[in-house]
Amino acid sequence: MTLQIEVDLASSVPPYEQIRLQVGAHVAAGRLRSGDRLPTIRALAADLGVAAGTVARAYRELEAAGLVTTRRRTGTVVAEGTADVAAEVRDAADRLVDVARAAGLTDEETLAVVRGALLDRTGRTPVTSSDVALGTPVAR
Repeated sequence: MTLQIEVDLASSVPPYEQIRLQVGAHVAAGRLRSGDRLPTIRALAADLGVAAGTVARAYRELEAAGLVTTRRRTGTVVAEGTADVAAEVRDAADRLVDVARAAGLTDEETLAVVRGALLDRTGRTPVTSSDVALGTPVAR
């Protein structure tokens, strides 16, 4: 499987965080499953045009979150027992993307709709990694 990851160097979100978020999204979507091997740090860094340390930091954070494990001989693999998002949730997300794109919404507008729905249900603002990266104040 070819891992589809893109890094926008002009983004305010640091490249390591973009990598971490995208690998996590691949796991959540079921495109990466327990035991699947991730590209080596050097190979992914070369493909993305970033420093090896950037990819290494993303992998360390993914390991700290329990999504991947790194071993000398096997490299970095998706951890056993990673939570597989329920099929019905994945299907609902796919339908939402289809409806949002048909309506002409951008990805960010679609995410804003989801965040609004979460806010309606929880009564508090969901914190995103981009909020943290941008220093966005979040009321609790």
